[in-house]
This record gives sequence, structure tokens and C-alpha cells, in this order.
Amino acid sequence: MKVLLINGSPRDNGNTFFALSEVAKTLNEEGVATKMIHIGKQPVQGCIACGMCGRTGGRCTFRDDLYYSVWRAVKDGIDGLVVGSPVYYGGPNGSLCALLDRVFYSLKSDLQFKPAASVVVCRRGGASAAFDRLNKYFTIMNMPVVSSQYWNMVYGQTPGQAALDEEGMQTMRTLGRNMAWMIRKLDPSAGDYPNPEQPVWTNFIR
Repeated sequence: MKVLLINGSPRDNGNTFFALSEVAKTLNEEGVATKMIHIGKQPVQGCIACGMCGRTGGRCTFRDDLYYSVWRAVKDGIDGLVVGSPVYYGGPNGSLCALLDRVFYSLKSDLQFKPAASVVVCRRGGASAAFDRLNKYFTIMNMPVVSSQYWNMVYGQTPGQAALDEEGMQTMRTLGRNMAWMIRKLDPSAGDYPNPEQPVWTNFIR
């Protein structure tokens, strides 16, 4: 069993890293391997809706290392996904959303039915709005959303302050245990997934 964690902060060792590390530590204690990918400080290309990934087996037309590090991790096989972000202006980091737009558009068949969760870190406010924004990626993709004892948010400003948020850290540990439990309950080898209907597209401009 393996879970991919994406650190959507430009700071590799900031508070988002601390929060995700607490989740990863708990997953490891539950016997689940983890891999964390940091988006870093480089500019991130957004999706341009060219549709090329639909003609190239799910490969984005832009060949940047960040996208392909996530692509390879997903293609190598993951059982769950955790996405973490700092809160900027009441929402997730824009660079992270640019990456996720491309990842989710091109890797739908590989991500659906995999348990997923988002984690947000803020100084004071905007956490619930950012949390909601990230969860929308999962709920459009047939991905079960893993819950915790509270919304998955941690508070801290300077690096390391997140570790002082005792309730936030406990929420991260509960999230890790809940994700490990859900992964064990969902047995991909059984093929026991819902039978999808043929998609119906309704356009409101006639």
C-alpha cells in the first residue's frame, strides 16, 4: 500500500510540510508506504484545455519535471492521495491548482476510486474555503474523501509553528489512521467498484 502526498507550498520545510509529515508518519506506522512531492518555487504551467492528454495515453503536452514526477508516481501505483497547501487569499496556492488541473484532467482513470484528502495550513483565516476548493478535485473524480475528527486544517505562520497546534496535529494523525483504514477496506483486486453510466453532458446554452 502506498500514498502520494503533494506539498503545495513553495517552502519545502514550512508548516504545510510539518502537517503532511504528521500524516505520513501515521500512515507509515499503519504499514502504508508514502512518497512526498514538493512543488517548489518554479513557475507552474496551467492546463490549456488542448486535449492532447486524451490522445497520448494521459500524458500532458507540457513536459515539465514537476508534472511528470506526479505522473510517474501515479502510474507506478498509489492507493491514496493527500494534497496539502498553504492558504493564500482564502484559497490554495495558485501554482498547486495549476498543477492539479493538469494532473486530474489527464489521469482520471488512474485516480478514480482512490481515497483522497486535502490538508490546509493558514496563519489565521481562509482555511475552510481552501479546504473546500481542494476537495472539489476529488469529488468530481469518483474519489472517496477521507475525513478526520475535524476539518483538515493546521495553524501556524513561521516554519515549525504548525507543530505547536496540538489539535491540528492530532487531526493529521486521525486523518492518517482513517486513510489507512479506508485503503485496507477498499480492495482493488476484487474489482468491486460501481458500474459507471455513460456520461451525459448537459449544456445550458441552446
